[in-house]
Amino acid sequence: MSAKTQEVKQAFLDALSKIEKMEDLEKIRVEYTGKKGYVTELLKEMKSLSHEEKKTFGQEVNVLKNEVNDAISQKREELERKQIELENSLMPEFDISMPADLKRGSYHPITLVQRQCEEVFKSMGFAVEDYSEIVTDYECFEALNIPKDHPARDMQDTYYLENGQLLKSHTSAAQNAIYKKYKDALVNEGKAIKAIFPGRCFRNEATDACHENTFFQMEGVMVDKDISISNLIFFMKTMLSEVFQKDIKVRLRPGFFPFVEPGFELDISCLICGGEGCPSCKHSGWLELCPCGMIHPRVLEEGGIDPEEYTGFAFGLGLTRLAMMKYGVKDIRDLNSGSLKTLSQFTDDK
Repeated sequence: MSAKTQEVKQAFLDALSKIEKMEDLEKIRVEYTGKKGYVTELLKEMKSLSHEEKKTFGQEVNVLKNEVNDAISQKREELERKQIELENSLMPEFDISMPADLKRGSYHPITLVQRQCEEVFKSMGFAVEDYSEIVTDYECFEALNIPKDHPARDMQDTYYLENGQLLKSHTSAAQNAIYKKYKDALVNEGKAIKAIFPGRCFRNEATDACHENTFFQMEGVMVDKDISISNLIFFMKTMLSEVFQKDIKVRLRPGFFPFVEPGFELDISCLICGGEGCPSCKHSGWLELCPCGMIHPRVLEEGGIDPEEYTGFAFGLGLTRLAMMKYGVKDIRDLNSGSLKTLSQFTDDK
């Protein structure tokens, strides 16, 4: 190796040995292998050499360049390893066998209400299902007797995605899949379809004390022979009395939903104002909690079930509003705010 090449190599090694930070390593990389680096500058000296000297000197410079790059890579790995070791040394030691401190943190009020509802319905023989938050137009509308030109679509300001799918605007979007999943057991084994499927829903709502663009519902269906409205009322009143641990004043009023016939709105007397009227209930004294009704024959057919032989009911329980009533949350926006002041109230309710 020529004296010039050896001189550059030794200077590089001396500088590299003093590097302690990743940013300094990048500086030395540019200083030696950049466009104007020392190794690159060596190549410019070749123009004054003979043909044979150029060949030998060029090989020396290429070898030096590779050695410099390899040394920088090794140094980078060394610095990264030291950084990881440092971070690990700064981490507090803890014993993973110690029991968890359950006093730290709290469940979200909607989680508490959802789990309570799930336990109530499981005790009555309902299966708990889960479903995607991103669904197809067919699942959310067409399978529920809402074709593309149906005016009922204007009732829900839907978030559409570029691929034609959409954010689920109601938990009813899971109905078709549930019917198809359990229809064989219904027809061949005589087992009634009884399922609930809680989930998060999205609508482009104008937010206020009782409306949010992101909220939680719990869909429920029951399909069997000779199912009637009285079955629906029984299950809903049982669920509400268990959740609130007292008799709740409710009312049924006619409501239009394309996937049920007849359809109803199940309202409960506002527990925040005692029925006197407040912003949470739009000063009506009543809070819409559960759209429900008898499943439309076309929806059953779409799920592969014969409506001449089977009937059923469906409901869409508003978990967010149920949580508001149970815990006295006056503004629905508090539930999605991430406010520890609001949510920490539920620390002891596990």
